[in-house]
Amino acid sequence: MRKYEEGLVDIIEPPVKLIITSTGFFFAINVFTLPNDIKLLIFNLYKTSLIIGIFWALYRSEIIFKQFLEKYVYSKQIEIAVDFLPLFRKFIRAALIIFAVTIIIQEWGYNIGAIITGLGIGGLAVALAAKDTLANFFGSLMIIFDRPFAIGDWIIVADTEGIVEEIGFRTTKIRTFDKALVSVPNSKIATDNVVNWSRRDRRRIMCRVGATYSTPPASLKKAVTDINDMLVNHEKINKETIMVFFDEFASSSLNIFVYCFADTSVWAEYLAIKEDVYFNIMDIFQKHGISFAFPSMSLYHETDDESPLVIKQKD
Repeated sequence: MRKYEEGLVDIIEPPVKLIITSTGFFFAINVFTLPNDIKLLIFNLYKTSLIIGIFWALYRSEIIFKQFLEKYVYSKQIEIAVDFLPLFRKFIRAALIIFAVTIIIQEWGYNIGAIITGLGIGGLAVALAAKDTLANFFGSLMIIFDRPFAIGDWIIVADTEGIVEEIGFRTTKIRTFDKALVSVPNSKIATDNVVNWSRRDRRRIMCRVGATYSTPPASLKKAVTDINDMLVNHEKINKETIMVFFDEFASSSLNIFVYCFADTSVWAEYLAIKEDVYFNIMDIFQKHGISFAFPSMSLYHETDDESPLVIKQKD
């Protein structure tokens, strides 16, 4: 804190010297008898020096704001905001200068309304010409403050899916899984739905395992119980949601519904966990002598002796 106090003293010292000097000069000059026009001129000059001193102090104090802002964005790990800091500083400085000039002009008795009207018309023309740029800029601000994703995240936005490589002032660059680099305007990101797969803490495993119709009910029950126990005891399966049920009589199979979540968001790890679960299910079926069903069809053809001829076709 002492460091900031010493820095603040160094920053405001020149503006304070200007204010003290101009104040002393103003009171000293008032000792003399001067024409009213000269007194008015001196008074306006004094007010101008005070305004310049105050805004000069604010202008120089902006460095303190910059230090606090940098500390905040680094603590919150808002990477893109670091790139925007120079732009914010320029904006603040420009705003201070404009306010100071506006107040000084008004203090000298000029009609500031006409000037503002002219600037407003010109600003409208510029805004219309650069509306896409402004839209992208405000989209960038949304990314900074809302933080829907960060560099390295796997996202889907504006019909584009991939890994975020760069977040800029105008566009966000996404590397798709076929290695194409897509630049998505930030204005599009601000108005579109953003799906961030990297923010999830688990990934779903869902399948239906089909047993043949020749499977005894007792064996099917044991298989359902063993699959459920296997998932409960699996170190990489989340224990909050595990569902294993004999689900349906399908056209050519008795289906067991398996639903759970792998405790990872990394795709390669998820595939390895899912593979292990599927191999374990195969082992359980083999243990209970259950065969996996596959699509098949039986045709019945009646002969003249009224004995049906059965032809089985397997797909």
